[in-house]
Amino acid sequence: MTILPEGASGYDRDVGRRQLHFNVHVAGAGHHEGAWMHRTVDAAGVDEFSHFRALTKVAERGTLDSIFLADIPGTPPNVAFSGPMTHEPLTHLSAVAAVTQHIGLIGTATTSYYEPYNLARLFASLDLLSSGRAGWNMVTTGLPMVARNFGDDPLPAHEARYERADEFVEVVRSLWQSWDDGAVELDEVTGRYLDPERLRDIHHRGERFSVAGSLNVRPSPQGEPVRVQAGGSDRGLDFAARHSEVVFTSQHDIRAAVAFAHDLRARARALGRDPSSLLVLPGLSAIIGSSESEARAHAAELDDLVRPAASLALLSIQLGGFDVTQLDPDGPFPDLRHDPVATASRQRFRLITEKAWRENLTVAEVARWAARGHGHRVVVGTPEQVADDIVTWFDAGAADGFNLQPPVLPDGLTRFVDHVIPLLRSRGVFRREYESTTLRGHLGLPRERSTTRSSGRGDVK
Repeated sequence: MTILPEGASGYDRDVGRRQLHFNVHVAGAGHHEGAWMHRTVDAAGVDEFSHFRALTKVAERGTLDSIFLADIPGTPPNVAFSGPMTHEPLTHLSAVAAVTQHIGLIGTATTSYYEPYNLARLFASLDLLSSGRAGWNMVTTGLPMVARNFGDDPLPAHEARYERADEFVEVVRSLWQSWDDGAVELDEVTGRYLDPERLRDIHHRGERFSVAGSLNVRPSPQGEPVRVQAGGSDRGLDFAARHSEVVFTSQHDIRAAVAFAHDLRARARALGRDPSSLLVLPGLSAIIGSSESEARAHAAELDDLVRPAASLALLSIQLGGFDVTQLDPDGPFPDLRHDPVATASRQRFRLITEKAWRENLTVAEVARWAARGHGHRVVVGTPEQVADDIVTWFDAGAADGFNLQPPVLPDGLTRFVDHVIPLLRSRGVFRREYESTTLRGHLGLPRERSTTRSSGRGDVK
């Protein structure tokens, strides 16, 4: 089945030769708001390294492309209900790198509150130490609670955050490319470790950053870390089309997902990029049972763990601070479709408010739904039904794979790896073993090489 938006000329990849890609978001106890209370979870141990080491081993056994750790450098407003906090990603992923061999390691770091040189050095170090398995999830922070942790200045406006991010990424990439191939000589005759002519200062002087360079960490086998992004606003899509290689997205409708992928690739093409160099991975939370009734019972069990106060608090966060706790939970959800909250994720806000309007849901019903998948699509069924759903989206061009959001960890990931992955392998759409040692290799992305030299005028190329 192929579904194309009106005016589309066709999907950009050869469907017959494509292979699925899977990233798994390893979020503590899982992505259902009630996960930390589930009977299979050791709530006291989900922030310990042994838990994450076991999760990553399961993901690597399933030959998944990568694990992913999100990050919010602050305490969430719903801290009373939200379960264990997440680790700082670079520290976490460096530890995981030491106990794995193949799986990619993607971490979030904000362009709003890092400096380019520090971030470039951190990710280059992870990339080198893991032999080319690092990826950077590039985000602009839109949460006032985070802004307050970095000074007294108010949260910058949406457009200003992306303007900073554009220059930030250009500087980071110039630093990663400040080593030419062959810079390291290791010449014992001359005593030269490297050729200084192949190591360049970038001399960046921009509107927001002044960075001399060069980077003091040499490139990994994949050249530079993979660039990932998850913004869904119009400005976020422009940013993704310009800078990203992997795009995480929240999509619930297959036709809308095809339109999203087509729009993103059209923007990339207009910027002179190869549109097939972007991989689109919608979020997917699979609640799996040996029968459909068992899967539905598992979903209901998780739903029943979530206290109403917890789901309402979570929904308020997802709506950018619009306080639904003051509304009648049994009353109709207000029509907010044309009145977005400035600090909300544009894509998440739109998905929630349009679903509430389309299905005429009450406040409590919206909150219960949001708690189940944190705004991502949830599929409840047997392994065969989950595999069918994945292949349908894949064949339609709605996804190049999925950003897995297991409802409970480790149980949800183990069920997926042990029961869904074998079905996808038997259908010829997913690898049986790793064929590469780098994240770029897993994703079918080219090795990034340094192709520029400093102009001496201080501009980033």
